[in-house]
Amino acid sequence: MNKTGISFAAARAAYRPDADLGPLPALTDPDTLLAACHPDHLRGSVVKLAIGANAGDGCQRELAELLQAEAFIDEADLAGTPVTDTDVLVIGGGGAGCAAALAAAERGARVLLATKLRLGDSNTVMAEGGIQAAIEPDDTPQQHISDTLRGGHHAADPALVAALVADGPDAIRWLIRQGMQFETTATGDLHTRKAGGMSAARIVHCRDYTGLEMMRVLREAVIQHRGIEVWEQSPAVELLSNERGQKCVGAVLGSLADGRLRIVRTRSVILATGGLGRLHLNGFPTSNHLGATGDGLVLAYRIGAKLRELDSFQYHPTGLVHPTHLSGKLVTEGVRAAGALLVNGEGRRFIDELLPRDVVSAAILRECQEGRGILSVRTDKTRLGVWLDTPRLERSQPGLLERQFPKLLARTRGAGIDPRVDPLLVHPTLHYQNGGVLIDVNGATTVPGLYAVGELAGGIHGRNRIMGNALLDIIGFGRRAGVAAVAERDRGPKKVTLEHVNRMRRALTLAGMPLTHKSPRLLPAYAGGAWNR
Repeated sequence: MNKTGISFAAARAAYRPDADLGPLPALTDPDTLLAACHPDHLRGSVVKLAIGANAGDGCQRELAELLQAEAFIDEADLAGTPVTDTDVLVIGGGGAGCAAALAAAERGARVLLATKLRLGDSNTVMAEGGIQAAIEPDDTPQQHISDTLRGGHHAADPALVAALVADGPDAIRWLIRQGMQFETTATGDLHTRKAGGMSAARIVHCRDYTGLEMMRVLREAVIQHRGIEVWEQSPAVELLSNERGQKCVGAVLGSLADGRLRIVRTRSVILATGGLGRLHLNGFPTSNHLGATGDGLVLAYRIGAKLRELDSFQYHPTGLVHPTHLSGKLVTEGVRAAGALLVNGEGRRFIDELLPRDVVSAAILRECQEGRGILSVRTDKTRLGVWLDTPRLERSQPGLLERQFPKLLARTRGAGIDPRVDPLLVHPTLHYQNGGVLIDVNGATTVPGLYAVGELAGGIHGRNRIMGNALLDIIGFGRRAGVAAVAERDRGPKKVTLEHVNRMRRALTLAGMPLTHKSPRLLPAYAGGAWNR
């Protein structure tokens, strides 16, 4: 063993799926482990915001640079720009945006859904593990609430958590009515499993591609609904405000195809733009899709919306390290829930695999920092990991991986890896935005006329999210926001302005901050494109 870790070849040669792993060390102080090893606490990763609704609050450095930047456009860009009117504008074509659009359209509203990439290109399709709902006889909504609050270090808004949990059973019924398939038991009941941070089995799932199946039915429902118009490759470049800059009354949409702008005027806007994994906070790989660049946070903040927990992000414990082209891709927590163990380069377990995700991630990072990690085949010293002992799981439950995790087998097969025989080298990957835009139980932000749902919204998960609550979040709060947006009594704007942009520009100038850096970042820098200026 060298000072950076144990070589892949040596660790693989020493690995045996029937070896004694030794006793599991006790974890007496998870808070100390998190403070020492979790990426949120890296020195220099958090800065104080100087302007805006959250001035003085801590924020991850890469995000702060975008929140405190100049807009792409000004009033001159609006002159002669074509205008479209609608009742409800939904920005984002993932699960939350589709659920919101369907709920609004079902109540008779004219809905325009604008999505940056294609309809369905989102983190939703990458969610593998399942969706939570307290439906088993030995489970209760109160247990679900308690697990969620405890897993989030009691930083979540209890009212939002209660709303999330209350929506669970009906969200499952609604998805089934849309045509979604779930795994069932021999008696025809929904199959549930228990995962990290849960006191009962309440994850319902479709093998290991639950999010993909969910997005399939939502996408079909949106396409087939006559009340919903879809604009693809149409990212939001800026929101629009009324004359006083105090109400959201629409948005300026760009085009990835030709760069042209279009104005959409509306009674209410629902932001459902997802997370920011493609900012690669602290240099971490990510499980997120290409469009997850935090643009919704930037637009909401510029128009005056209050944000929360901007220094808290989830790093999923088991992102693949080897092979390189799969770096950051997830191995669902369902594999650990089924019994797969984490093993360091010395052949020892080091953490209870079903503790909350932030604790497990911090424990893996500790093993790597202290020399017990495993170096990948490439000799890059930053590419360390630990084993996810899938062969031991296969030995104990033959055929389980093929029955329940076909997506994992398909993903690794192309790289010449068989998880039934080969342990998987894993390391935490940037996965989820714990905080976001401050909302109420209907998804309303602190800016009239503006709603935020899905990963963009804050307060639901606190400072750590437990598995399965994200898919429940996007359905429950997406539908709630769609209903509330239709109920807006304002008949629509008489005039649309960029007064809030002017206000932010003045704040930047008074703070002595440069106006040369522009946001939002619609695609990561390595994707190129006209909007990455």
